[in-house]
Amino acid sequence: MKWIKGIALFLVANFLIYLTLTFTANLLINVVLPAFGIDVRGAFNEQLLVWSLVIGFGGAFISLLFSKQMARAMLSNAQQITSPRSHAEQMIYGSVQDIARRLNITMPEVWVYEAEDPNAFATGPSKNNSMVAVSTGLLQNLKEDEVRAVLAHEMGHVYNGDMFTTTVLAGLMNTFVYYISNFLSSLVGQSGDREEGTAGNPFLGFIVYIVLQVVLSFMAMLVVSWHSRRREFGADAFSAKVYGKGAMISALQAINRWVNRAQVEYGTQDPLATFKISGKTSGVMHLFATHPPMEERIAALERL
Repeated sequence: MKWIKGIALFLVANFLIYLTLTFTANLLINVVLPAFGIDVRGAFNEQLLVWSLVIGFGGAFISLLFSKQMARAMLSNAQQITSPRSHAEQMIYGSVQDIARRLNITMPEVWVYEAEDPNAFATGPSKNNSMVAVSTGLLQNLKEDEVRAVLAHEMGHVYNGDMFTTTVLAGLMNTFVYYISNFLSSLVGQSGDREEGTAGNPFLGFIVYIVLQVVLSFMAMLVVSWHSRRREFGADAFSAKVYGKGAMISALQAINRWVNRAQVEYGTQDPLATFKISGKTSGVMHLFATHPPMEERIAALERL
C-alpha cells in the first residue's frame, strides 16, 4: 500500500540522515575545527553544542531538501499535472502558473491526490523548487473561485518562504531539545559523592534524558505550532491580494461546512483538526494545532 511505502521511506531516510550527521559531526569536531585551531575534543559541553547544532539543523534541512519526495511518497493515487487534460486540471494548473508568473518564480509542480477531505498543501526547499498538491475532496466540495483562492493561499506559503522559516525554527528547537536533555542528564548520570568515593548513576541519567526529551519536545512543538498558525494568516492575506478576500472567505466557509457535516456523520472528531486545515480543536490541543480556527481566519480576512 502507498502509505506503508511512505512510512518505510521515511524511516529509511531518517536512518540515513542519522548516519550522515554522525559522520559529519565527528569529521567537524575531530578534523575540520582542529585544522582552524578550534579544539573542542576535550571540552564536553562545547562538543555537545556542536553535535546538537549538527543534529538539530542538519536533520531539519535534510528533511526540507527531500520534502517533495517524501510528500509524493505519502500521497494516495497522486497524479502530477503537466499537460492538463480536463477543465478542472486546466483550472488548477493555469491558476498556479498564472500566480508563479506574476511573482516571477519557477512554476511549482502541481499534483492532485485522492482523498475525501478538502485539503491542499505546498512544500519544497525553496520558492523556485516547490510543489502544490490538492485533494480530490477539495475539487468536489469547493467552487472554482474557491479552489483558486486555496491555490493562491498555498502559493503564498511558497512565495513567503514559509517552509524555510519553519525549518530554521524547527532546527533551533531541535538543537535546544538535544543539547539541554543531554547536558542535564549527563550531570545527573555522572554526579556522585567524591568524598565518599561513590560513582554516578548512569541509569538515572538515562531516565532523566528520556523525560527531558519528551517534555522539551512537547514544549518545542508549542513554539513551532504557534509559528505555523501565524503563517496561515499571512497566506490568507496573500490569497486575498490575488483573488480578493471574498473568495478566500467563501473557501474557508465551504471547508468549514464539510467539517461540520463530517463531524455529524463520523462522530465528534474533526478530521481536519490539529495537523490540517480547520484547526478546530478544544482545550489544550489548540496549542498544538498548526492552523488557526476557521472563525479566526475569516475574521482576520474581513478586517483586511
